[in-house]
Amino acid sequence: MNRALKTFALLTMLLVAALHSSAQDAVVIASGNFVRGTIQGTDFSTVILKNDDETISQYKASDIKEFLWNGETYVSKPIVIKKKMEHRFFKIIEQGAVNLYAIGGTTSIEQPQPKRARIRPSVGIGTGTGGFGGVGGGVGISFGGGRRNDSEPTNRNLPTAYFIEKFGTGPMQEIPADGGNSAGKTQLIKSILLQKLTNDEDLAERIKATEAFDAKLIKAFVAAYNDMQKK
Repeated sequence: MNRALKTFALLTMLLVAALHSSAQDAVVIASGNFVRGTIQGTDFSTVILKNDDETISQYKASDIKEFLWNGETYVSKPIVIKKKMEHRFFKIIEQGAVNLYAIGGTTSIEQPQPKRARIRPSVGIGTGTGGFGGVGGGVGISFGGGRRNDSEPTNRNLPTAYFIEKFGTGPMQEIPADGGNSAGKTQLIKSILLQKLTNDEDLAERIKATEAFDAKLIKAFVAAYNDMQKK
């Protein structure tokens, strides 16, 4: 690596560290190009940022790299929805040799402009290929219009879907972390984890011996695997 590339890599690392250490939210448009402010909310397709001068900016997932909100990072990633490639924001749960993401949960959207129809996210969960078009087991996010009192914020607690990703093993895959347990679901999760968390016999045995999974346990397995890969 030549000196220019080393300098660029160092600056990028310092930028990321500075953003993560700051209590203020930020939108990262591209590496080295970011805007600080206060995130007002996201519908996972768009994020709304209140700038330091009190103006409001709205960014689409297709146009930016990521944003930092309350100390957590949401990255823009492509995903097939109804046979069409689109971009959505995914919260990073674990990152390393294997990445674990979530979409959904508590979200807050404020109206960027008064007296206009706003985006209202709704999530439906099914058991087939679902709204994410074959990328997993059935979480669909749709965006419809609606009107509301401009002074009233929209606060929603959407069902959470989890996705696991390991480069070189195909696209990220939905993993049914929540929503109850069954023999079929447990076996599906075991199959996915054993496919992604490879070359760790001890971890594989623990996965095989697990009788029920939830989001916390899946996160623990992925974190343990990533820690082992660093050694």
